[in-house]
Amino acid sequence: MTLGPAEYAAAFVVSVALAWVLTPLMLRLALRRSILDVPDNRKAQKSPVPYLGGVAIVLAFSLTVLVAGLLVARTDGVISLAWVLGAAVVLAVVGLVDDLRGLNPFIRLALEIAAGLVVYATDPGIALPGPQWLDVVITVVWVVGVTNAFNLLDNMDGLSAGVASIAALTFCLIAGMNGQFLVAALSAAVAGCATGFLRHNFHPAKIYMGDAGSLFLGFLLAAIAVRLKLVEAPQTVALFVPVLVLGVALFDTTLVTVNRLYHRLNPMSGGRDHMSHRLVWVGIPVPVSVGLIYGLAVSLGFLGVLLARLDTTSGLMLVGFVLTVGLGTMVLLSAVPVYDSSRQRQAMLRVVREHELEPLAGASSARAEPGKGVG
Repeated sequence: MTLGPAEYAAAFVVSVALAWVLTPLMLRLALRRSILDVPDNRKAQKSPVPYLGGVAIVLAFSLTVLVAGLLVARTDGVISLAWVLGAAVVLAVVGLVDDLRGLNPFIRLALEIAAGLVVYATDPGIALPGPQWLDVVITVVWVVGVTNAFNLLDNMDGLSAGVASIAALTFCLIAGMNGQFLVAALSAAVAGCATGFLRHNFHPAKIYMGDAGSLFLGFLLAAIAVRLKLVEAPQTVALFVPVLVLGVALFDTTLVTVNRLYHRLNPMSGGRDHMSHRLVWVGIPVPVSVGLIYGLAVSLGFLGVLLARLDTTSGLMLVGFVLTVGLGTMVLLSAVPVYDSSRQRQAMLRVVREHELEPLAGASSARAEPGKGVG
């Protein structure tokens, strides 16, 4: 069976509709069971927000794939995608347990590595010159890195789901142009479940996806990237296409990791030092900050589509330009004093203290001599 734009649109619409309907149901269940994300010094919300949005995302995607599987003939590609879906569901359960009760990070990492091995076993898409074990290592590192990058990106209302939807739609376009029908349909379904959830996750968010949703979406996008076959693009250039498409999440993770190490903080701990937080810190409202990052995701997606059609020289020049701009942007964002130990922050506080208004003389006298009246 050959799939086309009509089938991709159908997968997207069905997934959107299911997530649109299931998310309010999960919201009610979370409120009834008091499954809430409670505010603390690392979080921006002022009141508890229900979890379980990730469960709606998982159910919407899984039901869409199940329906599609009944309509598509049984092939090796469908079977391998079923294995990937199983690994994604396992990671979603891991994230849900982590949301509700907390989970040993080493157990979580071990299961993410196992999921990466499933991706390689079902489709060894990464094949570099050298020993085979190196391809396995790179695949696992890629899967674990992208999965956690989207988990870290889930730090502001509507951000992770919106960026995931944009990236998935870009993968759908690239896969469709290269004749990878199953990958394109899978990407459309990923975009749909993330988009349907977004209705309830825009600022101010009514529900959060939690680790269950972010790990699920991140893993699926990492697996789709491995399966992307760019037959017309040179291998050197093709390797950078998924990096550009998923560039927002990868950039944010790199920004946070580098700065936390520089300030001698644990890179695995939570914090309000992500790209979105830095934009808000300089005075940009939350919806505008998220919208700007959406614009960046769309721009990188467009460049990813363009890169897939370029020759080696032009492609490497484009990659070099993007990396240069990215490095400059990282330097600028790193200058935003979000840490208490930042030199810029301490200097700003000193300037503020130096320019504070002096108290009125009468008020000062009254405080100094409480036994006397003013006047």
